[in-house]
Amino acid sequence: MKPERANEPAPKPGGTGRPAPGRPFDFDGEKYRQASSHQKEWGAKLIAELELGGSERILDLGCGDGVLTAQLASRVPGGFVLGIDSSPSMIAAALPLARPNLTFELRDINQLDYQQDFDVVVSNSALHWVKDHGALFPGLLRAMRAGGKARFNFPADGNCATFNRIVRQVMALPRYAPGFRRFEWPWYMPTPDAYRRLAGGFPCRELQVYGENADRFFPDAETMIRWIDQPCLVPFLPCVAPADHEAFRAEVIQGMVTATRQPDGRFFELFRRVQVFFRK
Repeated sequence: MKPERANEPAPKPGGTGRPAPGRPFDFDGEKYRQASSHQKEWGAKLIAELELGGSERILDLGCGDGVLTAQLASRVPGGFVLGIDSSPSMIAAALPLARPNLTFELRDINQLDYQQDFDVVVSNSALHWVKDHGALFPGLLRAMRAGGKARFNFPADGNCATFNRIVRQVMALPRYAPGFRRFEWPWYMPTPDAYRRLAGGFPCRELQVYGENADRFFPDAETMIRWIDQPCLVPFLPCVAPADHEAFRAEVIQGMVTATRQPDGRFFELFRRVQVFFRK
């Protein structure tokens, strides 16, 4: 996963600290690799849909641990793939996968400065961390060559509804509420219709925007908890006093286990996606 918001030291007890705009969260790249099976499934499907000749130059926005970026590089032996992510730990996890046609860079998606360098731009489950897509699109289009294509997906409105409800309840508890007074919700998750209107305001050809229901059953509590830890809780812990981190985490996990447990022992959460394709 691959975020574009801030990571501040945790506030003092009773403080009102929050991530400061413009600084990316950092994740644990190795833990993310173990907890991101559903992101990998969505990404593999996205890559399989791409029609590639084998010599394209590809930009992967929010490359995370680089596993899917490496799959892209295998599809273009005569081309080149650049994976960017704003999390140092994610890039550290990805770098061992680098090879002559595959490079990874620590870079903020909000600050794209490429000039017609890429035939294809892809992004899997990352762009919900970019809050202003109206500002994203100009840089995205500048990075693409004429006739280039973009294909990405990210969470839509209604995604992770149970987690969002539970974490808001825990944030509001007297023990934690002071630290969240200036908290800014970390994700942009539009409806497909709203995103179609936004993207339609830019010079895109063959624009396709649609929603997808990707609801998921976690096979056991441990699998769900790994997903809660990486990446879901990362934006919230900087606003919790260090001594309260484990208690905050435990409150969220207990709430999620209770709310999502199914009769067959699995755990259910809503996953809703925006799917996007366009040509420049």
